[in-house]
Amino acid sequence: MDCQNNNQRINFKGKEYFCTLDLTLSLIGGKWKTMMIYMLKDGALRSSDLQRRMPGISNKMFTQTARDLEKDGIVKREVFPVVPPRVEYGLTELGQSILPVIFQLCEWGTRFLETDTAAQ
Repeated sequence: MDCQNNNQRINFKGKEYFCTLDLTLSLIGGKWKTMMIYMLKDGALRSSDLQRRMPGISNKMFTQTARDLEKDGIVKREVFPVVPPRVEYGLTELGQSILPVIFQLCEWGTRFLETDTAAQ
C-alpha cells in the first residue's frame, strides 16, 4: 500500500493530511500520546495512577494529551459521582486496535537497543 495515497491529500474532520501516515501520526504521534495508550493496555486507570506511571509529564501536558486522545475516540474518560470526584481513563475499541502497532514499536526499540549495544 502506498502511504502517499497517489499524491492525493486526505481531508479528515476539516484538516488536510499528506497521507494516511500523516493522519495516523497526528492521532497517536508524540511521546505522551503513545505512552498514555501503552499505559492503558491492561485496563482503565485512575487519573492519578496513570499520571504517576508517566514520569516527566506535567499536569498541563497530561490533561492536554488525555483530552486529545478522548476527542479522537482513542481514550474514554469516566467520571464517578463521588466526593472527591474520581476520574478513570481507559481505551476505547479504537484505542485497543492500535495496541499491536505500539507493541511492534516496543519490539523494534528492543532490537535497536540490542543492535546498537552490540555495535559499541
